[in-house]
Amino acid sequence: MFAHDFKTEPYWWDRTPRPELAVGDLPPSVEVAIVGSGYTGLNAAIVTARGGRSTLVLDSEDAGFGCSTRNGGQISTSVKPSLGELTRRYGPQTAFDILKEGQTALSWIGDFIEREGMDCDFMVPGRFHAAHSPGAFDKLVGQVTSQPRGLEVPYMIVERGDQQAEIGTDRYHGGIVFEKHASLDPARYHQALLDLAVAAGAQVAARARVTSIERTGQGFVLQASRGEVCARDVVIATNGYTSGLTPWLRRRVVPIGSYVIATEPIERDLMDRLMPRNRIVSDSRKVVFYYRPSPDRQRIVFGGRVSSAETNTRHSAVRLKRNLDRLFPELRDAKVSHSWMGFVAYTFDTLANTGKHDGMHYAMGYCGSGVSMASYLGMRIGQQVLGLRDGRTAFDGIPMTTRPLYFGSPWFLPASVAWFRFMDCLKL
Repeated sequence: MFAHDFKTEPYWWDRTPRPELAVGDLPPSVEVAIVGSGYTGLNAAIVTARGGRSTLVLDSEDAGFGCSTRNGGQISTSVKPSLGELTRRYGPQTAFDILKEGQTALSWIGDFIEREGMDCDFMVPGRFHAAHSPGAFDKLVGQVTSQPRGLEVPYMIVERGDQQAEIGTDRYHGGIVFEKHASLDPARYHQALLDLAVAAGAQVAARARVTSIERTGQGFVLQASRGEVCARDVVIATNGYTSGLTPWLRRRVVPIGSYVIATEPIERDLMDRLMPRNRIVSDSRKVVFYYRPSPDRQRIVFGGRVSSAETNTRHSAVRLKRNLDRLFPELRDAKVSHSWMGFVAYTFDTLANTGKHDGMHYAMGYCGSGVSMASYLGMRIGQQVLGLRDGRTAFDGIPMTTRPLYFGSPWFLPASVAWFRFMDCLKL
């Protein structure tokens, strides 16, 4: 099933390898130190550097080594809980504001990419959210036909008998097209962000693992593998790679491996039958699959959670390909050219979180839908560092919760995934 040139690296890296950054001495002091060079960290750095603050971004690996260049490149409104769920937790106004932030993040990223002239294959093909059962279809229809006033989004209901116009499979029971959902090449987007940050004057230090952060009267002292840096402000932007460096945050995010494959190039007429409208696709399962054509429409990029515990990317490729073939039997002879994974960060309230702890700013916990939200909240955190009122978000002040006996290693994940798979099998 593996192509002769099979790689256990992201397909996106073929076109945009991890950048070679000059290795120099770390500055002895900066005004802003940002830990993490993904979407959150770089968007924060662009804002603070353009705001005149000396800014240093540090990463333990190459710039963008984590999920910012390992995701599927799908862009949605990013907020998972419903208005009813959020209202029960936080009251009606905060609930409304949180959902509005998701819509704002989606529109903001498109405007940002256009304004900055970023070459990252950004497009707005819409998302086909497929129902895995008749009951799931009825539920989806009920949701979109009763949207709260002020939070309406454009949609199209696709009955099962009409879904071949959207996707070349009979495995689903219809679905909903969300017309404003978008896609991009995640590695090219990351590279464009990196270029903007550097052009603004930010320094980016790859392979500079931060081993400790100590608060002082004047700010912070960061000990890194490449030296010591003093900083007035610190931003933690580590998301699914949050470590014991920040134990309070580590207890509040759950790293979950998301696994992805890319097929070898397939014939154009076959792609046109399977993915006729170039949509991004997700489904209504609790253990979801997500997929799309590559930007050049030569391959299908297919991802999801494939095992209860983390596994290696050769094993995950077998399981993902098996599920891809169930959807599209025509692809059984197509080989896998790439298989990779990255860690996303879930939170116990299934919401992104922003705030300050021990004087350090943070934004993380995008729950597997972080392309727009990580970028948007990174930008807002940068504004907060500058002391701008525009930096306020609906997520500010929401407590970031943990659970007893959780210290960063998700021992409960296998049982949780097994339970969700069981629910999916019951078509609930």
